[in-house]
Amino acid sequence: MTFQNPSKEEIKRILDESKTIAVVGLSDKPHRTSYQVSEAMQKAGYRIIPVNPTISESLGERSYASLKDVDEPIDIINVFRRSEYLPDVAREAANIRAKSFWAQQGVFHEEAYDELKDTDQVVIMDTCIKVAHAIYK
Repeated sequence: MTFQNPSKEEIKRILDESKTIAVVGLSDKPHRTSYQVSEAMQKAGYRIIPVNPTISESLGERSYASLKDVDEPIDIINVFRRSEYLPDVAREAANIRAKSFWAQQGVFHEEAYDELKDTDQVVIMDTCIKVAHAIYK
C-alpha cells in the first residue's frame, strides 16, 4: 500500500488531543528550523521533549539520547532528521506508545510507514507541524 497522510480532520484531532511532543533531532541552536518550530509549539502550549544524543538540553528541557530513554508518555514523535534516517527512527518509534509519528516538511520514506503501519500510531510525513497547527488549531 502506498502511504497517504491522514485527513485534515484526523490531523486536527491529533493536535487537539496531544500535549507532549518528543522532537527527534531537536537542535539547541536558535537559528535552526527544528528549534524554531519546536519553540513555536512550546509557546502554543505543548510540552517539548528533546531527543538528540549530542546536546544536554534545548528550550529549557533535558535532552534524551533516544526515544527509548524518554521516561514519560509521548503523544507525538516529531522527526527532524533527513529522510534516509527515517526508517531507523520509525523502528525505534514502533516500540514507543505514542499517538502519532510526524516527519517534518521534506522528510518522507515509504519504509518508515511500513515499519509503523501495524502499530496504533498515525503516521504523518512531509508536513510541518507548526504550519498544520496554524491551519487546524
